[in-house]
Amino acid sequence: MAEATSGAPGLRILLHHHSKDRSPLPVSSHADRDRIIGVFTNVLMKDEPPENFALRAVQEAIKPQKQTVLVLDENQLLENALRTLLQELVSSAVQSGQRMTQRSQNGGQIPHLLDIVLYLCERGHVEGGMIFQLLEDLTEMSTIKDCKEVFAYIESKQDILGKQELFARGKLVMLRTCNQLLRRLSKANDVVFCGRILMFLAHFFPLSERSAVNIKGVFNASNETKYEKEASEGVPIDFKFYKTLWSLQEHFSNPAQTTLSLPRWQKFAGNLAVVLDTFEAQPLTEDEGKANNLEQEEEATFSIKYLTSSNLMGLELKDPSFRRHILLQCLILFDYLKAPGKSEKDSPSESMKEEIKLCEERVKRLLEIIPPKGKEFLQSIEHILERERNWVWWKRDGCLPFEKQPPEKKPVQDGVRKRKPRWRLGNKELSQLWKWSDQNPNALTDPERVSMPSINEYWKPLAVDMDPASGIEAEYHHKNNRVYCWKGLRFAAKQDLESFCRYSDLGIGIEGVVPPELLPSDVRAKLHARTTEKNKRAKREETKGPTIQPEEAQVATPIEADGGGSAGDLEEGEALMDSDPTELQKQSPPEVESKQEAGKSEAETELEANIKVEVV
Repeated sequence: MAEATSGAPGLRILLHHHSKDRSPLPVSSHADRDRIIGVFTNVLMKDEPPENFALRAVQEAIKPQKQTVLVLDENQLLENALRTLLQELVSSAVQSGQRMTQRSQNGGQIPHLLDIVLYLCERGHVEGGMIFQLLEDLTEMSTIKDCKEVFAYIESKQDILGKQELFARGKLVMLRTCNQLLRRLSKANDVVFCGRILMFLAHFFPLSERSAVNIKGVFNASNETKYEKEASEGVPIDFKFYKTLWSLQEHFSNPAQTTLSLPRWQKFAGNLAVVLDTFEAQPLTEDEGKANNLEQEEEATFSIKYLTSSNLMGLELKDPSFRRHILLQCLILFDYLKAPGKSEKDSPSESMKEEIKLCEERVKRLLEIIPPKGKEFLQSIEHILERERNWVWWKRDGCLPFEKQPPEKKPVQDGVRKRKPRWRLGNKELSQLWKWSDQNPNALTDPERVSMPSINEYWKPLAVDMDPASGIEAEYHHKNNRVYCWKGLRFAAKQDLESFCRYSDLGIGIEGVVPPELLPSDVRAKLHARTTEKNKRAKREETKGPTIQPEEAQVATPIEADGGGSAGDLEEGEALMDSDPTELQKQSPPEVESKQEAGKSEAETELEANIKVEVV
């Protein structure tokens, strides 16, 4: 106890006991360290960019063997001197009451020191991990409030810290720094700050970084949801349903244990059926959905977990967000149970798979009818779960790196013809298709094969490209893909002739074939203006079409000069000649021709009869 309160030495031990895992200080005189600190203290007073004086300051302080690069011992000496200087600057800032990241002439020159070291690390003058070590020391010596400002500095330098020459030397130090910060923060009060740290790690480390991947799929079983086990007096709810609802959280927190035994699965399936029946029996109205819509509140605060008090059960059942929360957990659990790559012990049985399928359909129907925007919410959730399945497959395949190096182009000698590769089945695509399945006849008859999409599904990518709000550059539009356009035209020729005709009518190419309902209103109006004008012009020409003249409608009958012919024929001919031209125009050409032929045949028959009578 006396040693702990014996003055400065005890304080120094207390401040540095957490650094026992770091490398020991190199053997050097205090004069060298003080000289380096003095040089950099004077440098910090300069209000200039680091590139103007940083390298010159290092050469003056260290006097390195090489002019621009420090060797191992020199790097270690400079790092320890700068860490000591950083401690002095932090102590000075605390005593003067200044912020850590405040820039001034009297103190708080920590950001300026970090800028100098970052510049030296970026240019390769000093060891690349030095800046990460200083940032770790700074976060350990700062309070939570000051850590937010320090982390803001780290976020602002993310692009420089993420360069390959720095990332390779300091990624583990940065990971340790962020994890230590997360342990110090409160998960309930510092949710935003924790989210900032996680987002930074997601951007800082590549997607293929195995340190951020839960390879084994371990669940956080310590996340327990506590709820009331016994009913309290005066609670006007069904306490049995209350316990049934919150008991589902035991399965959601550790889905791997749900299918290990049949009794445990039956208990979960029975409790879930009771909850789904209750949700179906008490659907929410549009008014209830609007009344509990958190999007309309400007300053709404959210919690990571719902309260489990039995007094709130009635209000939570009327909350659409609460219902969606429970149903979404069900979909996540079902998606995990259906995921591939499990052993026979962990995989559900066939009867369980049938129950999972039925429950999943019920859950999706309930999500679709929960106001507001139930269908849009379900579509978003399905899209997220589909992406999650891709991540599961990626982890199952060993987390292969996403970055692909461009192939090296070997120089080809002049006059040497490159031989085309020979494939077993004629080309590369057929050979690859044959290797996709061990039993190819079964693969051809598989009902889950990719079927022909609908017209709207096929043209939807091109419609997204045509929307200016999507912000897709013209060189990446699907209309530049000749195979895509050719398939679409053949598809439209078989199933949608109207859109196929627009390909040539509009005169704008493949974009005219896209169904109008897929396009925004402004794009649709601009694109189909030509078609509307052409239809109007055709209608005007149709109304101004040629009319049948009276003289054209007359039918001449071969009558003899002596007045032969029947009176009925003459009357019919006169009636035809005296008829209104507009009435003749209304008649179809076949009707007019049939009447003309009928008149000719009757007149010829009458003339032949008269000739026979005269001969006799």
